[in-house]
Amino acid sequence: MSLANWLVLIIPMAFIMGMGFYSRRYVVGVSDFLSAGRLCGRWVISMGDIANALAIITLVAYVEVHYATGFALVFWQKISGLIAVVFSLTGFMTYRFRQTKAMSFGQFLEMRYSRKFRIFAATLRSLSEMLANMIMPAIAARFFIYFLGFPHEVSIFGFQVKTFIIVVFVVLTLAISLILCGGTLALVITDCLQGMICYPLMALFVIFILVKFNWNEQIVPVMSERVGGESFLSPYDISELRDFNVFYIIVGLLSTTLNRGTWIGAGTSSAARSPHEQKMATMLGSFRGALGSLFYVLIAVILITVFNHKDFKGDAHEYRLHISHRVADELLVDNVRNAVDSDLALITPKEKGVGEVPVLLSRDSNLDTAYLESARTQIIAGSPDDAAAGQKQYQQFKSLYHQMMTAVGMRHILPEWMVGLFCLLMVMAMVSTDDTRIFSASLTLTQDVVMPLMKRQLTPEEHIKVIRIVSVGVGVFFLCGSCLMSQLDYINMFASTMTSIWAGAGAMMLFGMYSRFGTTTGAWASLLSSMGVALNYLFIREYWTSIYQFIARHGWTENVDNFLRACSAPFEPWIKWRLIPEKCPINAYENLFFTILVAYVVYFVVSKLTCKEPFNLDRLLHRGKYNTDGLNQEKEKWTIRTVFKKLIGITPEYNRADRFIAWFLFFYSIVYGFFATFIMVLIWNKFDPWPTEWWGYYFLITTIIIPGIMAVVCAFVFGIGGVIDLRRLFIDLRNREVDALDNGMVEGNVSLSDKAKFAAIESGDNAGEGAKEDKAE
Repeated sequence: MSLANWLVLIIPMAFIMGMGFYSRRYVVGVSDFLSAGRLCGRWVISMGDIANALAIITLVAYVEVHYATGFALVFWQKISGLIAVVFSLTGFMTYRFRQTKAMSFGQFLEMRYSRKFRIFAATLRSLSEMLANMIMPAIAARFFIYFLGFPHEVSIFGFQVKTFIIVVFVVLTLAISLILCGGTLALVITDCLQGMICYPLMALFVIFILVKFNWNEQIVPVMSERVGGESFLSPYDISELRDFNVFYIIVGLLSTTLNRGTWIGAGTSSAARSPHEQKMATMLGSFRGALGSLFYVLIAVILITVFNHKDFKGDAHEYRLHISHRVADELLVDNVRNAVDSDLALITPKEKGVGEVPVLLSRDSNLDTAYLESARTQIIAGSPDDAAAGQKQYQQFKSLYHQMMTAVGMRHILPEWMVGLFCLLMVMAMVSTDDTRIFSASLTLTQDVVMPLMKRQLTPEEHIKVIRIVSVGVGVFFLCGSCLMSQLDYINMFASTMTSIWAGAGAMMLFGMYSRFGTTTGAWASLLSSMGVALNYLFIREYWTSIYQFIARHGWTENVDNFLRACSAPFEPWIKWRLIPEKCPINAYENLFFTILVAYVVYFVVSKLTCKEPFNLDRLLHRGKYNTDGLNQEKEKWTIRTVFKKLIGITPEYNRADRFIAWFLFFYSIVYGFFATFIMVLIWNKFDPWPTEWWGYYFLITTIIIPGIMAVVCAFVFGIGGVIDLRRLFIDLRNREVDALDNGMVEGNVSLSDKAKFAAIESGDNAGEGAKEDKAE
């Protein structure tokens, strides 16, 4: 990059890091470090979530999925979108969790179940979370190495050091520095500022992409010319898609519904001024994602176009060669790398490209196939004595090849003056995501594992110091994981696999907040059984190439393949199990479905069998006589006039602006987003199926034009709201009273900060009952 581009990157990041250091003066108590003093307004939380939602790993994963599947699945994902909006309107899970005043999910578990269960569950969640997220710095580091053209190795004092390790170290240092400054408070402030910068930057890139590429002449032809069953546009022609299909949508729907509270309890999930403010922040989150989603969609669309359309045929060939050579340089030893490079040099660009003469592409036969097959042949040939190792190395080559398309493609598409701006956007996306994920694991480990094991209560200063030490430890784990972990699958599949050992937590969280019959025994049984299912899958997946070689050596290949085919036959084409050497025939989402199913069945059955008396939910949720904060918890009765209002979550806590936001979200997301663009389209296609070209116009309107208009409005409104709320946050921080007991610790299923208040309430009730008995006598 030029000097001007480096200044564009460095100056805003220096300001953001400076604000993170400035936040240190406001960290007085543990609640400040863990929950920003519970003083955040809805706009600060939502604006900060913009930066959190925009992540390099999310962008790369999005492009990775849609490069293989197109956008036909987006149509069916509107069902999941409907569920998410309904949950936002009603405050499902988020409102009740904020009512508990828990600063970590483990604090909630001890209030609902037991301390031993809190420690075990927190350990399991932290392990799962760290395993899933430790590849984030690795993907970010590779993105910048490929985007900026850094060499894979540099010489430092005569020693050859991998650039990858240096970049990962810098990435983690930036993230951990913000955490050490002020925990959640620092992250909220810096994420909000980053969100204010991200919105106009994303808008600029969206405008550039729409001007540079022609929707009808370039984008739609690439999307249209696919083989039957693998359409990139028609949602009725996707039966041959394997990993990401309708079953993937169904599992996503189940996970969205049943596991909504699985990852709650870190950062801003308990930072709002009140449960109502937390609910409104979640609701506004449905709007603030408009520009982020539009940004992801357009980048995925243009990369599909650039790598497949005839107008970019020569460039695409050079890009593919560049990616292949760079990945080979990183992964392969000299002799294999030289063989791969020599074989790749023999490949010539396709004589005809998409959009010139119909070339029907498919998952197994596309313009990338020649490059991947060339690399596969040489990599396998380079491991004649260990076929399993060769297959594993090729799988890693293939994964990196597809992931680095985003970095290489964007570097060549963007003009020089935009490179620095795009790099700034990606650095902010990286920092805001890495610090949040690292702090989430650190908070859980400290609050729910380390602190409950302490023999004495720590002072606030000691408590915060422990959190900082654990955060550095988690950062070291991420560094080691990024450098040592080999990723052999889609990013989404990898994350789903790593988090599957925690997927059974949805049952204990949902029933813990919404039932009185849930028991500690039920929670233990649910978590352990679902963990067993997940660990079994993890073992098979990790050692699949060796397992396949074992099956092949014993001549069982045909029998095992026939067995797998017979098991999946009733569910084809959505579930299709075939015995192949590269990877496990059961994918991560199918395993996730089994895990969730086992968790809920076991929790319900065991809790029903072991429940002796109903749990006191009012005390857990600070309701009724336990409402010590004087919050408005008045409930409106169900009447003909109020039924519709109650269905979309409007309560007496709502003022006029809140009601406007709720109604607007209802009409935009449900009336327009679901009924008009999904139900009505389904009915139309039932009687008069659309041609592929019509689906092109449909996605242009529903995924680009309308969201683009919403994004412009949101950028203006959220920017103003963020500034106002950020100013109020600093004022409230100066004027608040700090409760030293508000540190996340629990005694007798009650938080220390509530113990004296609840004891007085309950003793008063007992005294009142005794007086009544004396009077009766």
